[in-house]
Amino acid sequence: MNQSLLLASSSPRRSELLKQCHIPFSVYASDVDESLNGDHSIEEAVCTLAKRKAVAVANQFPDQVVLAADTIVSHNGCHLGKPQSKQEAKNMLRSLSASTHSVSTGVALLQRDKSLLFSQTTNVTMTSISDELLQKYVETDEWRDKAGGYGIQSLGAMFVSEIKGDYYTVVGLPLVRTIQALATFHIFPKIS
Repeated sequence: MNQSLLLASSSPRRSELLKQCHIPFSVYASDVDESLNGDHSIEEAVCTLAKRKAVAVANQFPDQVVLAADTIVSHNGCHLGKPQSKQEAKNMLRSLSASTHSVSTGVALLQRDKSLLFSQTTNVTMTSISDELLQKYVETDEWRDKAGGYGIQSLGAMFVSEIKGDYYTVVGLPLVRTIQALATFHIFPKIS
């Protein structure tokens, strides 16, 4: 018997990835504080935030399977979330230019007393980004709502010269591990 899945995220990228895999779901975005206290590894940070989002929604819908995720970029020991302004996006991308950074996505699945939590990390190398190109990029507003200020699946791809690891982790949902995890909750792709 297939269970009902709730995606605790307003991310259009995560929705699109689940649709791509023919996973039936509904969206109920969590509205939680995404700040963290203390010093956390990137893996601890994304798992903590993903679980916080999942718990917030699961408390309202205890019979449904809740999927939540969080993605953070880490560079030189600093965690980069979503920039709040053009200037912050420029600063983030300037720091990532011509270097390698890590992108981690944490995934939490919850239903009543059952839970599953994991993270996956991919290393991303960026080319050197000129000030002129950077200015043109931030004018597009594509940097909004994206960890590190770029989306590898869209215009931000022009900055990426190499990845080591799972592409979908950088997009925001490590698909293979997520599909495997969903199966443990009896949620499967609807393939006719």
